[in-house]
Amino acid sequence: MGATILAEVGDFTRFDSPDKVLAYAGLSPSTYQSGQLTNCYAHMEKRGSRYLRFALFNAAKYVCLWDPVFAGYLAKKRAEGKHYNVAISHAAKKLVRLICALEKSGQPYRTLSA
Repeated sequence: MGATILAEVGDFTRFDSPDKVLAYAGLSPSTYQSGQLTNCYAHMEKRGSRYLRFALFNAAKYVCLWDPVFAGYLAKKRAEGKHYNVAISHAAKKLVRLICALEKSGQPYRTLSA
């Protein structure tokens, strides 16, 4: 999954922020407004690279199994009443922010248990 993410994103410096990477992957929330009607339930846009979105979702699933920080975050979202797939999408967004920070700093990721 890591190779797919790196191949799809390419150079992380071409994105100003992690939110732009999320938009490129199609993980940003969409809004729908028409006249008086305002959508209060934002859906995922699903624009952008479907391969990157697939790789991020699968990577987030496995990261939530192996990393205690992400496992706690997934448990927190599930305790809030979120569906499993919605909670995984939140974990994928957290993963993108982490990957961008690690790419920017050049540091390896260290879990809290290590």
